[in-house]
Amino acid sequence: MSTELKAELQTAVEHRRNFAIISHPDAGKTTLTEKLLLYGGAIHEAGSVKARRAQRKATSDWMAMEQQRGISITSTVLQFAYKNRQINLLDTPGHQDFSEDTYRTLAAADNAVMLVDAAKGLEPQTRKLFEVCRMRSLPIFTFVNKMDRPAREPLELLDEIEQELGLQTYAVNWPIGMGDRFKGVFDRRLRQIHLFERTAHGSKEAGDTVIDLGDSRIEKLLDQDLYYQLKEELELIEGIGPDLDLELVHKGQMTPVFFGSAMTNFGVKLFLDAFLEYAMQPEAYKSTEGEMPPTYPDFSGFVFKLQANMDPKHRDRVAFVRVCTGRFDKDMTVNHARTGKTVRLSRPQKLFAQGRESLDVAYPGDVIGLNNPGVFAIGDTIYNGKRLEYEGIPCFSPELFAYLKNPNPSKFKQFHKGVTELREEGAIQIMYSVDESKRDPILAAVGQLQFEVVQFRLQNEYGVETLLDMLPYSVARWVAGGWQALEKAGRLFNTAVVKDNWGRPVLLFKNEWNLQQVIGDHPELQLNATAPVASGQEPDSL
Repeated sequence: MSTELKAELQTAVEHRRNFAIISHPDAGKTTLTEKLLLYGGAIHEAGSVKARRAQRKATSDWMAMEQQRGISITSTVLQFAYKNRQINLLDTPGHQDFSEDTYRTLAAADNAVMLVDAAKGLEPQTRKLFEVCRMRSLPIFTFVNKMDRPAREPLELLDEIEQELGLQTYAVNWPIGMGDRFKGVFDRRLRQIHLFERTAHGSKEAGDTVIDLGDSRIEKLLDQDLYYQLKEELELIEGIGPDLDLELVHKGQMTPVFFGSAMTNFGVKLFLDAFLEYAMQPEAYKSTEGEMPPTYPDFSGFVFKLQANMDPKHRDRVAFVRVCTGRFDKDMTVNHARTGKTVRLSRPQKLFAQGRESLDVAYPGDVIGLNNPGVFAIGDTIYNGKRLEYEGIPCFSPELFAYLKNPNPSKFKQFHKGVTELREEGAIQIMYSVDESKRDPILAAVGQLQFEVVQFRLQNEYGVETLLDMLPYSVARWVAGGWQALEKAGRLFNTAVVKDNWGRPVLLFKNEWNLQQVIGDHPELQLNATAPVASGQEPDSL
């Protein structure tokens, strides 16, 4: 590698930060995303998701259904520059029915921001997504949101994170009051008090008054009881709490904690400043050739998401690629690991939710959008130089199943195209009956909302009305050893046999009891809750 390229890659990697936000629905994830973009200068006015229709819709929620319901149901990528850093914010779905899409997005992230509602603390979806982060040892930054509303005691929230998640906590800032009396935060990094001023709907950056601890003006600006409470609590956490250890943070064993209110912008800028200082820069990824450092000279990356019809006017299909090593250049020709073919990457795009702009160069940690004329699948590796494949991304066991029926035969082509494209992007898993007379696809979902989204998008994007015929199953297992192993096992009771999109056998059970019955009757049959990885290397952890 030339000295110039090595220096260029090193500089680019040092200047990049990449993160995904995880949270339970309604913790304020979309609002926090908007405010980070506001402070990053990427948008000039933040639109609250729950705001009146006349106001702007949230930038990250671009799909019509997201804007109608005020929830995030797709992952998007938002890239912006802030303080001489290039930030890639991977926005994930907020609804638990889309945790699989979130898992795929976390595969492309170097850091995770865990958003916690100050009144509710840790919630089921947060715990579930935390486990995914733990599988990847991602550094986790915690933002305790909604401090401007009635909230639990900050010390109690820290204790819950430590006890339930087994994470050490370090409070980077400390709240001054809560609810109606939430006045600001004390920044432990710079030993300063920040008293915030509210703005209308939090649509502009919050103004703040910065005072050093011990400044005589504090007693005029802050109620005496709040000031004494702050001093007492600081003495306590600084006396018994651990010091910040960035090595533990980067291993995913300690979480820096920030208190604030995304809706009113209290504490958002302080969080963003500290995050840039503490977060991991792009790191090495596991591949068939071992760990690939980002400064490896040859370009490589993997597809972690596909999205159809981000631009309804052009009926486009976009592959989201995480750049892992080397430098990406527009119009470069790369090798496609799964098919062995070469592919020219023309018209690459820098992504900003639904908006795109042309891109000439990208570096490790960046996410690029590539036009996908049916070439890419989730988990595909593209590379130059020595052949390699990155870890694939598995499918998880669905819990709801239904035949998807097209009542209008004249719309067969549109129906087939819509189902194929939505399956490719991972919006839902699709299976088929082994009975050739039953040609309707079987939708397999983690949650009910996935069905609604598929039907909505088929109607909205492909002009096809559909009907669902629910099936009485709640558990799916893939058969290790394929059809041969299944044949050897002989007759199975209380079980339906279907095939997944790659033609592999899947067993459907009405409940966990039926599954255990089959396992007891056929101990030689090995059943897996996750599908074999269709492209890429099998992850070690699964």
